[in-house]
Amino acid sequence: MAQIEGAEPFEYLHDTDKGRAVGVLLCHGFSGSPKSMRPWGDHLSARGYSVSCPLLPGHGTTWQQMNRTRWHQWYAAVERALHNLAEHCDRVVIAGLSMGGTLAIRLTEQYAGAGAFESPGALGDRLVGTILVNPSLGTERKDAFLLPYARHLIGSFPGIANDIARPGVDEGAYTRLPLQAAYSLQQLWGLCRKDLKSITTPVLLFRSAQDHVVEAVSSSILLAGISSEDVTQVVLQRSYHVATLDYDSEYLFERSESWIEAHT
Repeated sequence: MAQIEGAEPFEYLHDTDKGRAVGVLLCHGFSGSPKSMRPWGDHLSARGYSVSCPLLPGHGTTWQQMNRTRWHQWYAAVERALHNLAEHCDRVVIAGLSMGGTLAIRLTEQYAGAGAFESPGALGDRLVGTILVNPSLGTERKDAFLLPYARHLIGSFPGIANDIARPGVDEGAYTRLPLQAAYSLQQLWGLCRKDLKSITTPVLLFRSAQDHVVEAVSSSILLAGISSEDVTQVVLQRSYHVATLDYDSEYLFERSESWIEAHT
């Protein structure tokens, strides 16, 4: 099956004079691909950080293929990448865009949250914190209640790709929104919201002032729900949803780099 150009996963592993120091797991968004994260990954890699960005199952090919996948498979892919990165690095940061942010939140709840199943000295105590870019945790759309029914009648809606203020930029996402997969994402939202209070590790949240995909309510839910005392919110004034490819991208990269350095 043909893959969208630029959608392939990427990984950069570095050994430094200080050892295998810090790795960053990047999680791309719903119906998107690692193409939206590669400039961020390139920036961090150039600064000596190890970086991994997997291609989520059902992504990077066709929306029909994605409709055959569910959130458990997407989560398994980022969980596997997290463990692989942790085998190489002493400390790890989890970062995600949109649904990638949802997956990053779930990883944080499971591995670094209060009462996480990881034993002391294992992976959990090596997670530095979480960086989120327009993470998805819910919606205020009045037609959202139709999704459980519409997914049985039609395969897709018009897509949400390329919500980017900078002209001529392509994130490598589907032009159609696969409804079976979207319903599975809704189920993941519920799980994440239920366990938000377990998050006590540092969080850096980037939120676009104008986002035509994820509403501001998601960030409100996040900030109201987590227990972390070290929380930084940054509002991006010049970017739409895919801020990692937009006008504020260089600022986002530099600010996230500074945050990682300060926390490690």
